[in-house]
Amino acid sequence: MDFNSSSPYPEGVISFLDTDLYKLTMQCAVLKYYKDVPVTYSFTNRTPEKKLSRKAFVWLEQQIQKLGNISLSDEEYQYLTDHCPYLTSSYLEFLKEFRLRPRDQVAIKFVPIGEDTGTETDLGDLDIKISGAWVETILYEIPLLALTSEAYFKFMDPDWTYEGQESKAFEKGMRLLEAGCVFSEFGTRRRRDYHTQALVFRGLTKASKEAQARRLPGKLSGTSNVHLAMRFNIPPVGTVAHEWFMGVAAITGDYKEATEEALSRWVGCFGEGVLGIALTDTFGTPEFLRSFNRPVKHLGERTEAPARKPSMADSFISAATSLAKTLKPNKSYAEVFTGVRQDSGDPKTFVKLMRKFYDEQDIQDKKVIVFSDSLNIDRCLEYKQVSEEAGFQPTFGVGTFFTNDFIHTKTGTKSTPLNIVIKLSSAAGRPAIKISDNIGKNTGDKETVEQVKRELGYIEKDWEGGDESARWGKEEDTKA
Repeated sequence: MDFNSSSPYPEGVISFLDTDLYKLTMQCAVLKYYKDVPVTYSFTNRTPEKKLSRKAFVWLEQQIQKLGNISLSDEEYQYLTDHCPYLTSSYLEFLKEFRLRPRDQVAIKFVPIGEDTGTETDLGDLDIKISGAWVETILYEIPLLALTSEAYFKFMDPDWTYEGQESKAFEKGMRLLEAGCVFSEFGTRRRRDYHTQALVFRGLTKASKEAQARRLPGKLSGTSNVHLAMRFNIPPVGTVAHEWFMGVAAITGDYKEATEEALSRWVGCFGEGVLGIALTDTFGTPEFLRSFNRPVKHLGERTEAPARKPSMADSFISAATSLAKTLKPNKSYAEVFTGVRQDSGDPKTFVKLMRKFYDEQDIQDKKVIVFSDSLNIDRCLEYKQVSEEAGFQPTFGVGTFFTNDFIHTKTGTKSTPLNIVIKLSSAAGRPAIKISDNIGKNTGDKETVEQVKRELGYIEKDWEGGDESARWGKEEDTKA
């Protein structure tokens, strides 16, 4: 498909693959273990000063209903079969017949601020709740976030253009590649729209080709967006999200054992050494490490897809690294997994903690750290140096900095992104929560959050980069 700024891609979301890869891998695991579990999700706007008009809300509501028209095409089915061998055949057959039912599963409400005149110019907050079986509702998160962002910048902050997006992405990509960074594009959920993301990715792929020609040390390893990966013939990358750990913990009700349960079922679904980047901060990294050092608990089941091809998805470098290793009996999760992802808290503190952990476990392999928390070029370069000095292979999942970096055309000031999230709020009738390594990212029922913190002996953390209301700057910032 040819992308150019004069013929934008259709508005909204029109494919199941227009999502992050880890939503598909998690749906695959949920289908295997938890397909009948009822869940709910809730929406949070961490930039509450950014509101929608009723006109924007109506557009958003219409786009959400259109999600019910999506089905997996034959081309998409074949792509997943050929390029995502970790997805089981039973899951792909399920996805082939799968349909979303937004009228039954999504409750969206416009909450006017001030006088409700009933006109399309009324401003208000957005209330979104999702409910249904976990396997049937897990795919809503990314499209709803992307659509909400698209609605805001279509109706509330339209003073921007596509001009320069491709060249800006090219320049950013070249800086990272010249510095030797291995990175992926992670920008779907907070993008301005699909067309922006496509232009950005075209700029990045051009940078990648030039870097290869010049033999630069860096590498563009892929995108988390499966649809773009298919269109640009670039690997889809990603593994697992907080949602998996949150859901398993809520279902079991045992937060001291939930992390190991989630890890063991992940390995049980996909096998050892596959999709091997572990997300550490759902209930705080120290708690995660108490499970990560345990021997792998096998569930007595055979995984599907015995003839796996190496996949870029598990380490952003090459899954062959992990698949080729001869692992000793009674190996721990820390040995089986290629590395870890840092998504909250102070990255430099995280690197020190992980170095100490691997040394104490006498793990000599060079492990990967994937950084994914509100990155820009300077942060990538800083974290690269720190992690390499500690003996790690750093990689970077760069999102909003790529796909929602705009200036107002009239004033030249920064047009800042929305900071919005949709999180699992309950599973099997119990609250689902996330604590993270930064108090600003606590999510879910407050009473349950505090109860779990006490139960796990969680130590409260905050850091200077943790202001969730200003992750990518503020509107009053001058020249972007």
